[in-house]
Amino acid sequence: MPPASPGRLARLKPVIIAVIALAIVGLSVLALSRLLSGVVYDDLIAAIEDTSWSSVGLALIFTAGSFLALSIYDVHALGFAGVRLPYRLVALASFCAYAVGNIAGFGPLTGGSVRYRFYSPFGMEPETIAKVVAYVAAAFGFGLAFVAGAGLTIAGPDLAALIGMSGGMVRGIGLIMLAGVAAVVLFTAVRGGSVTVFGRVVALPTARDILAQLIATSADVGCAAGVLYVLLPAGDVSFPTVLAVFSVAIGAGVLSHLPGGVGIFETIVVGALGTRLPVDGVISALLLYRIVYYVVPLIVAVAAMIVGEARRATAASPALTAAVSGIAPILTGTLAIVLGAMLVFSGVTPPADTRLDLMNAFLPLPLVEGAHFVGSVIGVFLIVAGRGLVHRLDGAFWLTLAMAALSIPLALLKALAIGEAVLLGVLIVALLTSRPLYSRPASLLHDRLSVAWWLCIASILALAAGILVFVYKEVPYSHDLWWQFEMSAAAPRSLRAAVGIGLATAAVAAWLLTRPPPGRIGPPDADDVARAVAILPRSARAAANLVRMGDKSLLFSDGGDAFLMYVKRGRSWISLGDPVGAEAGRRELAWRFVETAREHGGRAVFYEVPAESLSLYADAGLSAFKLGEEAVVDLAAFDIKGTRRGNLRNALNKAERDGIVFEVVPPEGVPAMLDELAAVSANWLEARKAREKTFSMGAFEPDYVASQPVAVLKRDGRIFAFATLMVSGDGREAAIDLMRFLPKSPNGTMELLFTRVLLHFKAAGFSAFSLGMAPLAGLSDSPMAPLWHKLGRAAFEHGNAFYNFHGLRAFKTKFDPVWQQRYMAVAGGLNPLLALADVTFVISGGLKGAVSK
Repeated sequence: MPPASPGRLARLKPVIIAVIALAIVGLSVLALSRLLSGVVYDDLIAAIEDTSWSSVGLALIFTAGSFLALSIYDVHALGFAGVRLPYRLVALASFCAYAVGNIAGFGPLTGGSVRYRFYSPFGMEPETIAKVVAYVAAAFGFGLAFVAGAGLTIAGPDLAALIGMSGGMVRGIGLIMLAGVAAVVLFTAVRGGSVTVFGRVVALPTARDILAQLIATSADVGCAAGVLYVLLPAGDVSFPTVLAVFSVAIGAGVLSHLPGGVGIFETIVVGALGTRLPVDGVISALLLYRIVYYVVPLIVAVAAMIVGEARRATAASPALTAAVSGIAPILTGTLAIVLGAMLVFSGVTPPADTRLDLMNAFLPLPLVEGAHFVGSVIGVFLIVAGRGLVHRLDGAFWLTLAMAALSIPLALLKALAIGEAVLLGVLIVALLTSRPLYSRPASLLHDRLSVAWWLCIASILALAAGILVFVYKEVPYSHDLWWQFEMSAAAPRSLRAAVGIGLATAAVAAWLLTRPPPGRIGPPDADDVARAVAILPRSARAAANLVRMGDKSLLFSDGGDAFLMYVKRGRSWISLGDPVGAEAGRRELAWRFVETAREHGGRAVFYEVPAESLSLYADAGLSAFKLGEEAVVDLAAFDIKGTRRGNLRNALNKAERDGIVFEVVPPEGVPAMLDELAAVSANWLEARKAREKTFSMGAFEPDYVASQPVAVLKRDGRIFAFATLMVSGDGREAAIDLMRFLPKSPNGTMELLFTRVLLHFKAAGFSAFSLGMAPLAGLSDSPMAPLWHKLGRAAFEHGNAFYNFHGLRAFKTKFDPVWQQRYMAVAGGLNPLLALADVTFVISGGLKGAVSK
């Protein structure tokens, strides 16, 4: 076979990671089954019931201490990024991020989506939030290495006896880890500032900040290990030993990329501590640890979200309200997934004997059997719907609401599971409280689950299968089990539930993986363009008039009140700006566009979008990359008075003396002068040896030019310069599109034309005028800036041979505009560079246009 190309390897990377992760899950389940070979399910339940409430209460206190220490991560990260926010806001963001991240996977990274949605309303740019997330991830890993090294050093002899190594070797490993940490701290104290790694400048915190972070990490991991320690049965195991084992297990769980490190964490802890403590006691402690440290914080975070959403109308801070609303779908979706897994696991385990006796006395057997089977199957649909909740889909809202409402009576009928019913009730309250957030009409049945989501489902099913085998390992298998229907026959009931869970998952997979993709993309016809033009009065952006070119494909909302214009090149599906039209239709189109691109194996790209739209694209899993800045003139403040505008005023006076006439021709008057305009345009292109650009700007097409006003400059009755104008539907913003002039035009022609146009629209009552983009402008020149900014700055500084970056920005600066940031939203990895290359080719009309001026 020929070697795989980089693009092919990039596409296969998620699949490879998923296969490895599934293999790890399988090995973990196999290892746990061997470790639990001597444990009986009833003994495990007895060990859980023997755990005192005082131990559980102490575990909750340690959990609070751990999350309090975790908030210091965000405090330091924000300080490192140069941002100051009140501690109460930082603590809330940190708590919610870790409540989600602990369950979903590697907390610092998964929690990044929570941090982005929370911090964005407070004015933080995507690059700054990315720096915060990176700092948190690095601090967690560095601190974990320190704590693990300390634990191995202190508990060397005890830990050596558990794992069959010499005490000196265990302590040696710990000392090496501590020496590495000390070396980093010393290097930072001596060097400071930044360091170059593989040609890239990486910012470094101060040695003082690192030491403070190590203290916070020690408190965090120490408290988290304390949760497990107080839940363990009494025995000859010291806290330093548990701390060392806990640190290694947490690190291995993080590296596995599995949700919550499930399986890996348990295998290491049981393998290390099971030789000194009763294995059933260790397992019971681990189960309670998962509930106390993982589930309880998520419930608290959801409760805080419910309170925040309920107080929306009386909230004093709009930014805080937007932040809480931003993370609400993530919290609710995560809770739905957890409860779905709970129903799956509940389906393969028997109820307590006392509950069976009560059910036998009051409930008919067919009702119990049906409730157990259906309740288990619902768990699969809750997991799938949870993914839709994270993405704010209205279909996911109604499906989750229906499944949760149905599951409450089923939980009571199948096992008198009051705890399950209460948690499902919390989910329903969270859904109803945040109902307005789920307004995206994208269908669950028309979206493909990513590899990560299939991995999540597969991990849950693998664990359910392992639990089923463990619980009923003493029940000999027989074909007759399938047909045993008795109140006390828990094994057959769980076996049938497991089959139902598997069939439900297979049905979902079959539907999502085998349905045909939608049809091919075609150019719009005249009716489509007319339909889109009819929506333009709803637009506040003048640039939406580029739809009149008819060179971009169109996607309409179901209600016909919004459209999205886009092109496809290679794997890039490129939308020009935000969708246009009614707010609900715009949100629907953004999601449908992302889903459609993914269905075709492509990447969705939103080009030149404003900062206020980035949260919408972040919900769809896209990242923001700054393209440059758009120059927008505040017409109310624009004038030509004063010394700063002397050149503009002199140009106007000189034009009057030279007999130059300015005129804005309405669309109905343009056809009469099209031939003259075409001659000016052709001369301009020939003199510059240029060709027409498309996509993000207009081209000289007669029908397009005649559809909008045109500003002209005349001398002796002849047009020597013109600019096509675009006007927003709400009549507040105008913009320049094509700008052409004859080669022998007077110096300062464009300044004259721009000044006249600005004064014209100011007099007409418009509030803003867009002068267009300054590509790659405003990117950070800091040594610690992201790689994207470094590449953009390099092109801005040294790319004038291909594009006049500096001259364009300098020209627009003359009119004192407000520079508004514009972004490209696309998936991460190499996708931004590939997408930008595709956009360049689309605008330039091919390779020849891309490398010419």
